[in-house]
Amino acid sequence: MAQVNGGNGIAPALTPTGSERVIYELRSLYESYGFKQFSMSKFEQYDLYARNKDFLISENIITFTDTNGKLMALKPDVTLSIVKSTKDHEGVMQKLYYNENVYRVSKGTGTFKEIMQVGLECIGVVDFYSVYEVLQLAAKSLLTISPQCVLSLVDARIVTRIIGSFDASEEAKAEILRTIIEKNPHELSRACSEAGIEQESFDALVAIAQMHGAPSEVAEKLSEICAAFEISDVCDEFLSVVLALEEEFAQTSLAIKVDFSTTNDTNYYNAIGFRGFVQGISSSVISGGQYDLLMRKMGRKSGAIGFACYMDLLEELDEELAPYDIDTLIVYSASDDFKAVAEKAQELREAGESVMVQRKVPQKIRYRRLVEFGESAN
Repeated sequence: MAQVNGGNGIAPALTPTGSERVIYELRSLYESYGFKQFSMSKFEQYDLYARNKDFLISENIITFTDTNGKLMALKPDVTLSIVKSTKDHEGVMQKLYYNENVYRVSKGTGTFKEIMQVGLECIGVVDFYSVYEVLQLAAKSLLTISPQCVLSLVDARIVTRIIGSFDASEEAKAEILRTIIEKNPHELSRACSEAGIEQESFDALVAIAQMHGAPSEVAEKLSEICAAFEISDVCDEFLSVVLALEEEFAQTSLAIKVDFSTTNDTNYYNAIGFRGFVQGISSSVISGGQYDLLMRKMGRKSGAIGFACYMDLLEELDEELAPYDIDTLIVYSASDDFKAVAEKAQELREAGESVMVQRKVPQKIRYRRLVEFGESAN
């Protein structure tokens, strides 16, 4: 007869998120919006990345020489490959998603790692609807990953136009932008002072740098600042989208925030940008935005907007949400009836549990419940 024990000192947990489940659900989500899967080779000519290193998260790239003598690279990015492989189609928005491995230096170990990345790209005329649809999908992607999540948004045009109005060198403007992204008022004060920025403009920049809140909470102040710099048109466009998003997801656990430290590289991201965070992971698990400037650099007339989900970071979430490896561990002895053991395992699996059967308890296995047969129960 089987004896059931409570476990190995690890309390029952929530159903694990699991990166495999997340990938499957994200793919289903994107396909439900009419996105088509885009598949690509594991490598590209190195020159593609050499010309666009500013767009890459890291300049560290694995390279090798092909049999024809060309320098190749294991791809560290998917967006560049998609832009390179597609063509402009006037009046048509190309909607593509991907589920691909990229090769990057791990933030944790500093060594190269094969990372699964899921994301989507919209290439064509980027209008209000296409921006809103991508933001919808980013929000729903976050909720798929974890119920406790935050989507932070910014419009790079607001910051760049304010800074662009200053009578200062390009180096000084770049330094001011850096301090805003880093939310460092002291350094911002220094940068503005060195650039000869007047107090009123400095106060506005500090307010922008420290702005963090729901769209409905910051709308009035943001509109006031933008009106002073005569960029109300940009502000109104941004707020119309983020306020609509806030309203749509008001009844969910997702928090929508306006946060100008979310500003990405303005050499490529020219308008709305965003990052997604989930509880338990310090880094953003989703990052994206509108990158028309990259398209121009690559000789394209179309606009583009998209985002990526960094699946390697979900390993941290898996460990937090699932402190066990298996629901039930069955331990049996040589004298036990193998059919009885198999029947018990099948019964538990049909009840929705994951089951491992062993002769003895393996080292470092984490289980929620232990079922012992015959002599093993003694």
